[in-house]
Amino acid sequence: MKNKVALLFLALASFAPVVWRLASQHVSEPIGLLSDCGLGLLLLLLALYSPHWLRVILVSFWALFQAIAHELVAAMQRLPTWQDLHYLTDPAFVENSTAGFNLSSPYLVGMLVISALVACVLPVQRPAWGLLRKGLAVSVCLMLAQGFFSRAYDNQSVIARYNPLQWFVVDAFSTPLIDGTAKTTASLPKGLNELDLSGNTLTAKGKAKNVLLVVLEGIPGMYYPEIGKTIGTQSKEVSMNKLADSTPDAMLIPNFVVHSHQTIRGLYSMLCGDFSKQSWDTPKAFELQQDPARAQDCLPAQMAKNGWSTHYLQAAGLGFMGKDRVMPMIGFQQVHGNEWFTEPNPYPFEWGVTDEIFFRGAGTYIADLQAKKQPWMLTLLTVGTHQPYAVPDDIAARYPSRRIATVALLDQAVATFIDKLRTTGVLDDTLVIVTSDESHGSDIADWISSWGLGVVLAPEQPLLPRIKKGEYGLVDITGSVLDYFGLQQPSTLIGRSFFREYTTPREMVSYTTSKRRWLTADNLRYECSDDGRCRVGKAESLLGAPPADFMQDKEGRGAQIFTIASTLDHKLLSAQGSRVLKFANGELRKLPEKIISEWGDNLVGAQYLDFPADSKVHVTIRVKAIEAPAHGIQLKLSLKQWEHALKDIALPEFPVLHAGQEGSVEFDFDNPEARQSFSFHLVGEGKDAVIQLDEFNVTVDTDRG
Repeated sequence: MKNKVALLFLALASFAPVVWRLASQHVSEPIGLLSDCGLGLLLLLLALYSPHWLRVILVSFWALFQAIAHELVAAMQRLPTWQDLHYLTDPAFVENSTAGFNLSSPYLVGMLVISALVACVLPVQRPAWGLLRKGLAVSVCLMLAQGFFSRAYDNQSVIARYNPLQWFVVDAFSTPLIDGTAKTTASLPKGLNELDLSGNTLTAKGKAKNVLLVVLEGIPGMYYPEIGKTIGTQSKEVSMNKLADSTPDAMLIPNFVVHSHQTIRGLYSMLCGDFSKQSWDTPKAFELQQDPARAQDCLPAQMAKNGWSTHYLQAAGLGFMGKDRVMPMIGFQQVHGNEWFTEPNPYPFEWGVTDEIFFRGAGTYIADLQAKKQPWMLTLLTVGTHQPYAVPDDIAARYPSRRIATVALLDQAVATFIDKLRTTGVLDDTLVIVTSDESHGSDIADWISSWGLGVVLAPEQPLLPRIKKGEYGLVDITGSVLDYFGLQQPSTLIGRSFFREYTTPREMVSYTTSKRRWLTADNLRYECSDDGRCRVGKAESLLGAPPADFMQDKEGRGAQIFTIASTLDHKLLSAQGSRVLKFANGELRKLPEKIISEWGDNLVGAQYLDFPADSKVHVTIRVKAIEAPAHGIQLKLSLKQWEHALKDIALPEFPVLHAGQEGSVEFDFDNPEARQSFSFHLVGEGKDAVIQLDEFNVTVDTDRG
């Protein structure tokens, strides 16, 4: 009897993704079902014929991976890639994202966990070996069928065609091959390499004196009813009607592209007038450290240069993704995170300040800026719609999902905020752009993950069209703001201006849901997934339903997108020579009394770095003890790659520092092979101890000739 129960639960664990896909999608994803069945059968066979200890590892890994993958799909409408590993092993990220166990797919996770637990505990009698041969043959046939139909119907989303684990493996093997074929430098199309101000201006020099960028975490354009209607794709679950009601005279930009996933990449694109990386390599925002001249071309620095006071205020803490370093580097004079807010959240939210509290605080911040009579630029970033979502349980129960519930709360909060700006007269002299850092997508279609929000409010609103025709995106915000004020445009910027009318098509790119999308100047839309499969068809936009003639790219032109993406990705990096990454500039750091976590107590934001093959890294650290216990302070440095501790690099020992003393260390290491997701962890402890981190430089030398 126990054997039958164990077999039942083992089979349930193995085929839980099949059950879930059938329950949620019925039979609309047959290729994905082949993948689920093939892998599920393979797991079942391996577990049946493995020793008990190995079965526990296999089944536990399978259940954990599938659960995490489906939560990612629910949150961002994409499958995990091997580059996501650093998130899964980041305790702060995992803790905040899973806080409260507010799961998007609780029944699936429950099915996986319970069935895996029972299957691991109960013994299973090993069947005859003949079953293994027959089962493996069936599994191979299923996977071959999946491969054939996946290639034939590659217009479908990656989610519809792959089990998460199969895609993870495919992506891990495909990425190096794609990188290898894209190493040659491409001659970029003008639309992807230059700022185009050839269009006719809609306004004379702008009447506003202030600039406000309101960045809503993860919001796709389809949530704004009129924008969704214009594109022809509207959300049936939620609409931001209150935001629409508060902006009846705004200029709407329906075809508005976000170029990638991840907040730091979206912020870089909108604030620096450049495409974010079309890959998961080190974000360009971090690479700006080696190119301070380019950082000074970013919007905040340009506004500060021309007399504006520049401010950045976000609802989350600044440490994650290094915004405490990036934002001052690109020209923000005042940078604040959730520590700035004094009003407590009405309900717990681990990532930071809820949207209602955030916008109430932002209103106070703006009132203070207005009182100073100096022109100002302020960028606001919300966090309430980030998983696990800032919403109380009783309100969440009224909506199809917690994510949709938080969108409704955000809608109310941002609409109230804009209404207050209007009644207090702020809109009379302020250019306001409401946008999003990325799109959390929708199960309606995977291209929605490339669809951002574009809403513009300006004092000369009667001169602006209600619907702004043409293709635009985050890359255009910097050039548009500078164009509005008639300021000089740095030569490094890319894009077009919202405040001009263009009669010619343009190039546009994005990389979301493991697909690179490319709209050419002759209105061809290419979509190439990470497995190298490309489709092409005639279209006027990167967004919207795929064109009717969306056929497989038999001519192979779409493969250019990988070379173009690589060229865009490496624009800030010289092929040879040295680059210096700076992670300290005299900041004071308070040490914990006891080190609890290398992540939580890390004193430096030098994480997720990439070093090319045949390079040499030189590290210089200089620190001063401001306050120290009687026995002094001794810092410790550790190195990790993909979150695994590295033991092959010799590290010097830090001197013991007493109050007022300075100390420094230097060391080198070689990279015979490329290193990715490389992290430095600098920690120290001491009651009431404070250090001044004067220098933490990482010099990467690629000129080894």
